[in-house]
Amino acid sequence: MALAIGRPAGCNAHLDRIVDLDEAAVALAERTMGWTSAGLEVGRPTWRDAEASWPQPLEIDRARIRDPDSVGVVISGPAEAVLSVVLFRGGWADVDFVADADLDDAGCLPASGITSASDFGTRLDQWVGRVFGSLGSGR
Repeated sequence: MALAIGRPAGCNAHLDRIVDLDEAAVALAERTMGWTSAGLEVGRPTWRDAEASWPQPLEIDRARIRDPDSVGVVISGPAEAVLSVVLFRGGWADVDFVADADLDDAGCLPASGITSASDFGTRLDQWVGRVFGSLGSGR
């Protein structure tokens, strides 16, 4: 599943800095061990630089990013379940999932109005629970 990169109409990713993406990456990292212990595979976070020329490449090395405007991750689990999350600093995320191999339970999850890294962490727990079932707090 490819990481989607989008922007709600009317949002200017160069100006809207609602969520600190480095703090959001910490929230993601804090959950990774719990998720892997529960049998999920967590991909390396990918970063996009707002200052990069189009098409903006995704990088796994945060040090290569001067002005991050998104951070994303793909989480895989049993029965070919996959969750793709791309958080944008403007306070929204692209959240796509496939919860079963038959594609009967797949789509996008609502992800706007994210106000902080803590809020993002709470929503990550909810999205992971929705796609993979209850894993406790994920940490």
